[in-house]
Amino acid sequence: MLTDMLSYDFLQRALLSVIAISVFAPILGIFLILRRQSLMSDTLSHVSLAGVAMGIVLGMNTTLSTLLIVVVAAVILEYLQTVYKHYMEISTAILMSFGLAVSLIVMSKSSNAGSVSLEQYLFGSIITISMGQVIALFAIAVTVFILTLLFIRPMYILTFDEDTAFVDGLPVRLMSILFNIVTGIAIALTIPAAGALLVSTIMVLPASIAMRLGKNFTSVIFIGIIIGFVGMVAGIFLSYYWETPASATITMIFISIFLLVSLGGMLRRKLA
Repeated sequence: MLTDMLSYDFLQRALLSVIAISVFAPILGIFLILRRQSLMSDTLSHVSLAGVAMGIVLGMNTTLSTLLIVVVAAVILEYLQTVYKHYMEISTAILMSFGLAVSLIVMSKSSNAGSVSLEQYLFGSIITISMGQVIALFAIAVTVFILTLLFIRPMYILTFDEDTAFVDGLPVRLMSILFNIVTGIAIALTIPAAGALLVSTIMVLPASIAMRLGKNFTSVIFIGIIIGFVGMVAGIFLSYYWETPASATITMIFISIFLLVSLGGMLRRKLA
């Protein structure tokens, strides 16, 4: 049965895509959580809908238009976070609302809107992605992994104490902007597979689970990657057998793992 399942090209592409996503999503998710920017992934995913709408109106590749809009939004988000330094959720709320508003207005006025529905971008479909999208996911996965290996110490300092990073001579603002841009690109490339509504879950939940299991920063990263890989691959197989949406199935698996880990932690504390 497993051999028959893997004989389908679309399932092979789906498995390759989740392997790539399981590498970069937990890494970025860990930094987002520690920087108290968990909602940033949700914000940029909603802003990406404006990029999709602009691509449809202009008749250009929606992935390219989404990347452009998300990169600009990532830079604006960093500026808003400096303005509202102690109220960062304000900047995310502003951009999230703006992205949704722009996408709905543009789509309502577009003559091409009838042939394309935003629903496919809201929920995504990991089994319909192309080989080109799979290659793009692996490209961002390799990029994030290499950048993590090269700059894990500076990012660690920046994440936990920006003042110390500034004293050490690190380009705090530039590093933060670049992190936002890389995160935005990763989100834009993940949306066709996971959808704008669920991409933040796939980025944040494996990282959240790993933070409850890992003993140090490096172990949290690798545990997050393992959990992301196991959860997404299991989601692909279960969605095939249960005939359920893959992204929703993956999300439910991650939530189930999170609940089990949380309950296990509570039991250990009570026994201790």
